Amino acid sequence: MSEIATSEAAHPAHLQHHFDSLQEQSQVASLGMWVFLVTEILFFGGMFTSYLVYRSTYPDAFAIASKHTVILIGAVNTAVLITSSLTMALAVFASSEGNRKSTVNFLTATWVLGFTFLVLKGIEYTIDFHEHLVPGAGFQMAGTNPGHAELFFSLYFIMTGIHALHMIIGLSVLLVILYMARRGDFSPEYHSPVEVMGLYWHFVDIIWIFLFPLLYLIDRHR
Repeated sequence: MSEIATSEAAHPAHLQHHFDSLQEQSQVASLGMWVFLVTEILFFGGMFTSYLVYRSTYPDAFAIASKHTVILIGAVNTAVLITSSLTMALAVFASSEGNRKSTVNFLTATWVLGFTFLVLKGIEYTIDFHEHLVPGAGFQMAGTNPGHAELFFSLYFIMTGIHALHMIIGLSVLLVILYMARRGDFSPEYHSPVEVMGLYWHFVDIIWIFLFPLLYLIDRHR
């Protein structure tokens, strides 16, 4: 009986039975996330390629259509996500130091910033709807070939919509990580969930860094 108790005490609480150490478990979790992110790069890469092909085919129509995007909201959202990347990085550092309070605070700040991004994106979509920029029977735009402009906004809604979906998924998982942090699950020895979440969050932010200039800033000088 004493041997069993000693064995259980020596076994870290968060170590899964098929790993030899928390370090090995963390490395596998990070590798798994990196493999997932590679598939995401391929996924978004297809959309970026489609955008670049059509933009090179209809440069004037895309330039005019881009001017109808709400650049102020896009710029604010860019600042919001860059700031959220900072708070996420600080949360990872705090968790690696075993600082429970700072981990909770930085994760909370990251969640609030991510939610702010979605709220602003929802406001922008509402403006697009009222200005008849949503592709479909009600689409309207003067000054260019409406079909080519509609193609731009089709890509715009697909790309930003899928990005927003990734944000929603990230915020949902972040709530779980935040709950674990409040419960005191993380320590210098075990904080891989925060690190893995950080990789995902930074990836989603980087995707937006590419989306913003492609969709909002093209040929604004015209």
